[in-house]
Amino acid sequence: MNGLPLTDTPQAIADPVSTLMALAGDDMPRVEALLSERMASPVELIPELAAWLVKAGGKRIRPLITIASARMLGYEGEGHLALAGAVELIHTATLLHDDVVDESELRRGKASANHIWGNPQSVLVGDFLFAQAFMLMVDSGSLDALHVLSRAAAIIAEGEVRQLAMVGDVAVSRQSYMEVIDAKTAALFAAAAQVSPILAGRPKAEEDALHTYGRELGLAFQLVDDALDYGGLAALLGKNTGDDFREGKITLPVTLALEAASADEQAFWARTLGAKNQTDGDLDEAIAILKRHGALDETLAQARARAANAQSALGVFPRNEWTDALSALAEFVVDRAY
Repeated sequence: MNGLPLTDTPQAIADPVSTLMALAGDDMPRVEALLSERMASPVELIPELAAWLVKAGGKRIRPLITIASARMLGYEGEGHLALAGAVELIHTATLLHDDVVDESELRRGKASANHIWGNPQSVLVGDFLFAQAFMLMVDSGSLDALHVLSRAAAIIAEGEVRQLAMVGDVAVSRQSYMEVIDAKTAALFAAAAQVSPILAGRPKAEEDALHTYGRELGLAFQLVDDALDYGGLAALLGKNTGDDFREGKITLPVTLALEAASADEQAFWARTLGAKNQTDGDLDEAIAILKRHGALDETLAQARARAANAQSALGVFPRNEWTDALSALAEFVVDRAY
């Protein structure tokens, strides 16, 4: 596999998500139909809120990974459609719950559901989507795949609880933070890739390889988001730049800067993130501190290494258009930061 050349200038690269969408042209419309079917309900608020989420966009990266992995392995059944739908419903449900916990007002550049309809409504619709996800898992006909996705859902919840406990805790180590994002973000990427070889009845080595691919891709994805929050555009993230800072979240760039912080910088982080006592100009100062210690560059370097690990994991499979597209996806996850 090729390496991941990152530069300080924007790169004109093809969007591998579009490539994957084209390759999965027969499958993804059927997944979308499944999602519409599962988001339907005689309770008016549920389809109304669900439609808002669909209109808000999203690249469907996680279900695409499930579809691409299955097709890469030559799977010819239809169980992968139900699993891909389940993966997306789990993701959507967690987004609804996350926005409530974070008190977010934006989701993918639009007003968040909880901002429009309220927190109780968002939580309950999220619960409905979780239930629909589990019904789709059962429909896939694979008990082992059901186990993998069920376990991922539990791990995601554990990760979110751990992150909530870490808000404002400037003593959090980089290891603790990596464990959190391994749970709250990477677990679903890993499961999305892992269920396909299970469904296709492939050897354990291939299952492990795709689990590694998904996990490393998910870690790279989250680390790039961490860096973008302190210097990216809101349009890229679908949220306000600086949201993590305003919410008192300890992310990898902050843990790296804290490791090298002066006494004054430690006091700054304790005030702004620990006590959430923030004033105008504090976000700019936070970014300046992160850049001074190379924390953003180091975060992106770690994301690049994780993406390279994801590419390497694909090396056990014969090269074809699917492996090429999945490898390009890993590179794209990091390149979107530039």
